[in-house]
Amino acid sequence: MAQIFRPKKRTVDKQAIEVKIHSLDHQGRGVANHKGKVCFVEGALVNERVKAQVLQDKSKLIEAKTLQVIEPSNERVMPFCRDNDICGGCQTQHLALSSQLFHKQQAVDKLFQKFSQYDVECWQPAIESKPKYYRRSARIACFYDKGNKLLKLGFRGFKSKKIVEVKNCQVLTGHFDNIFEDLRALLNSRDGYCSVSHVQLCDADNGQFVLLRHTKSITARDKDYLEEKSHVLGWKIVWDNGDKVSELNELPYYIADDVRFNFTLDNFVQVNAEVNAAMLMQALMWLEVSYSDRVLDLFCGIGNFSLLLAKRANSVIGVEGSASSVAMAKQNAQTNHIENAEFHCFDLTQDMAQAPWFDQSAKVLVLDPSRTGAFGILQQMPLTQFNKVLYVSCDPVTLARDSKLLLDSGLSLVKVGLMNMFPHTGHIETMALFQRR
Repeated sequence: MAQIFRPKKRTVDKQAIEVKIHSLDHQGRGVANHKGKVCFVEGALVNERVKAQVLQDKSKLIEAKTLQVIEPSNERVMPFCRDNDICGGCQTQHLALSSQLFHKQQAVDKLFQKFSQYDVECWQPAIESKPKYYRRSARIACFYDKGNKLLKLGFRGFKSKKIVEVKNCQVLTGHFDNIFEDLRALLNSRDGYCSVSHVQLCDADNGQFVLLRHTKSITARDKDYLEEKSHVLGWKIVWDNGDKVSELNELPYYIADDVRFNFTLDNFVQVNAEVNAAMLMQALMWLEVSYSDRVLDLFCGIGNFSLLLAKRANSVIGVEGSASSVAMAKQNAQTNHIENAEFHCFDLTQDMAQAPWFDQSAKVLVLDPSRTGAFGILQQMPLTQFNKVLYVSCDPVTLARDSKLLLDSGLSLVKVGLMNMFPHTGHIETMALFQRR
């Protein structure tokens, strides 16, 4: 009988190590060297000496978390959230807000040098965010404890599936300041709500929407009761049984530059409303499109960039892989009486050889991809056709990687700026403008 070789699992040294932090990576982790390996330490800052617990010991790197700060940095501050150490939402509350932007910019610089062999010298002032009450949407996890017959709810713990039962979250907008206590009281008031698996929040310009995803049917009586109580709190309840989402009298929306963007709760929208509005204005200012310009907007979503550009350009073609987002973009164009924008549903990871939407006369290209970036579609496109390319990135690694394709096509990087969409986290949002000289 053949024996199958199974490699033994690498045992992790549970003993704490002491390291000196020399920089932060693009996820906000401290970076040190230990016994010839690169060591990434959660919760540590530059110039700090810390005692850290090893989480993973790999062949070339170590992942660890801070146990004790032996020599603190002058950039270290007291986190404002009491659950900061265990909640998975914010990773850098211990770092002063101004320093967060500084280190994020340094991280982007290093990634450009690594992937594009390029030194960024055209940094623009960052779009900043208020430090608290900036997040208009979030997902709350729920778990029914059969032993105590209680529905627990909160955020997932750091790198864990365990639910941290937070009392409140000062990152959510003020309208949701007491959402956790109010939801706990409501969802534990009747047994019928025990099948709620998660709650999705959305603070739109026309009210606060609370979607309840449930795995078993909930009676009409229990639904009516919860909707009545929620109405007093100012919430608009949406029910989702996994197959169907209850209809609303009015869709949520936000307004930017006098354009109204309707969306459904499964559409992607930027969670920081103020930074999104500033981002759109900066894009318009950087691109300086005129009525003779034809624009191609890839990964267009519900038309966040497309519709504002269409008010200033000759025409805009938006392309998006999500059918529901494309449908909403078309509806938003119609609602705002914008007739020079058209939208197509197309998987931008696929072969575009037969893409009916491609406009050979477009000279302006806008990219707003997910974290996977736009490498696949950029490899296929005749990049020499474009005079301007605006790349809006939510992952600096893929931005730096994709930028090499744009630079190699003869475009120059003329402006780069951070957008602090997610203060106190390792997330880095960047806008880059490439132009043909």
